Amino acid sequence: MMPVRFERVKIDGFDQEALTGLFLPACRREPGAPALICVGDDEDSLASMMSRLWPAALCRNVSLLLVDARASAARRSFKPEHVLQCWLDYLEARPEVDGQRISVYGEGMCASDVSRLALYDRRIAAAVCDGGLLASVKRRASVHWMTGVERTVRDWASTGSLLPSRQIACPLLMVVGSRSMVREAEALELQAGYRHAGADCSVVVPNRIPYPLGEIENFISVDDFIFQWLDSKLGTAGRIDPVTYL
Repeated sequence: MMPVRFERVKIDGFDQEALTGLFLPACRREPGAPALICVGDDEDSLASMMSRLWPAALCRNVSLLLVDARASAARRSFKPEHVLQCWLDYLEARPEVDGQRISVYGEGMCASDVSRLALYDRRIAAAVCDGGLLASVKRRASVHWMTGVERTVRDWASTGSLLPSRQIACPLLMVVGSRSMVREAEALELQAGYRHAGADCSVVVPNRIPYPLGEIENFISVDDFIFQWLDSKLGTAGRIDPVTYL
C-alpha cells in the first residue's frame, strides 16, 4: 500500500491567527481535481475520519482536507461556518483543486456547521450534512415547550415543520447512523420536504452487522457510498437512488 501523503497546512483566519488542518492531495497531481473538506468534532474524530476516508480517497482522484472548525471557532469570536469559509478560500487558491467541485462533509454536531456553510456559501458543490435538521428539531422542541402540545410525525410532516426556512441549494446527502445526529424517520421526513420543494436530497441508512458482542455499523460501505454519491453529483459517476440502505 502506498504511504499516506498528508500535508499539515496552516493558514490565516479572519483575525490573522493560524488555522491548522491536514491536506491529502489527489493521486494525480494535475489541475482540476475535486476536493472534499472533512469536518470533525475534535482531534479524535478527525483521526478516525482520516483512517477511514483516505483508503477510499486513494481509489479516486479527489483531494481531502481535514479540519476541526469548532475548536478553531471556540478560540475566536467567529462561528464554525466562518472558519470553514477560510478553508474554502484556501482550496480555491490551490492549483490542483477545481474550485467548481469543492464538497464538504461533517460528522456529529459538525453536520449542522456544514449545513450552515452550504446554506450561505454557494461555492459548495455538494454537502454531506444534516440539511438543517438539528435546527429544525430544536425549533420543534421549542414550540412543544412553549405550547405544551406534542404532535405526531405525520402531523408535523403535513405542515413541513422540519423543513428549514431556507433550503440548501447544492445537492445534499444525509447519513443515518452512529456517527450522525440524524435519525431515519426525521431524515426521511426532511428529505420529503426538500424533494417536494424541488431540491436534491438523498439519504443513506447503513445496515448493522451482527458479531459475538452485539452489532456494528458497516462503516466501510457507508464511506465508500459517500464517495460514490459525491462522484455522482460532481459529474464523474452515474445516478444514485434518493434513499439507499446498505
